[in-house]
Amino acid sequence: MLLDIQDLRIRYGKIEVVKGVSLGVKDRDIVTLIGANGAGKSTVLRTISGLITPHAGTIKFKNKHLVGLKTTQIVKSGIAQVPEGGRVFSKLTVEENLRTGTYLRKDKEKVRLDYERVYRHFPVLLKRGKQKASTMSGGERQMLAFGRALMNGPRLLTCDEPSLGLAPLMVKTIFEIIRAINEEGVTILLVEQNARMALEIASRAYVLETGKVVVEGDSRDLMDSQEVRKSYLGG
Repeated sequence: MLLDIQDLRIRYGKIEVVKGVSLGVKDRDIVTLIGANGAGKSTVLRTISGLITPHAGTIKFKNKHLVGLKTTQIVKSGIAQVPEGGRVFSKLTVEENLRTGTYLRKDKEKVRLDYERVYRHFPVLLKRGKQKASTMSGGERQMLAFGRALMNGPRLLTCDEPSLGLAPLMVKTIFEIIRAINEEGVTILLVEQNARMALEIASRAYVLETGKVVVEGDSRDLMDSQEVRKSYLGG
């Protein structure tokens, strides 16, 4: 298992918001977490990235413990996150945003190849290199957020609500790119409100409710589950 989470418990103050979540992600797989707003999905991703410290449980990546490591150490280990809402450095240009994804890297040749990969997936970023991120559309900023994360050279890419606020055509494009990135060998852990599209792209899924995993299994099986269809897929 590339990523192995066991009995993860997270508190905000005295309130426990993640209540013993366990999940696994195999190398080169796409796994999705679905559930209603407030279920704890994004909190799990932020904890994997070291932005939140759990009060119990373990997170192992490539069989090494992550809890207690700094975010920079976690990024160096091979995990990058695409944050919710296409968050980028708005005052920086596209080129400068992409460059921030390389600051921990010494492998110049691989960095060069990753620039080529980013521009292949997102040709608009090459055209807009000198443009300030603040002037871009929501879809373009989401592309830039993906590009910046890929410039970390990740083995595991965690994606937090990549379709949020985007037009349907752009959502389709983003999901096609996620699939293409995965086919290049990058493992994906996807948090997504659009449960139908998430289940279509993933091989395995976990359903979270109020901080707990209530259903898990093969994505196709969950798509066929009457309970999941009724609660998350609109019947």
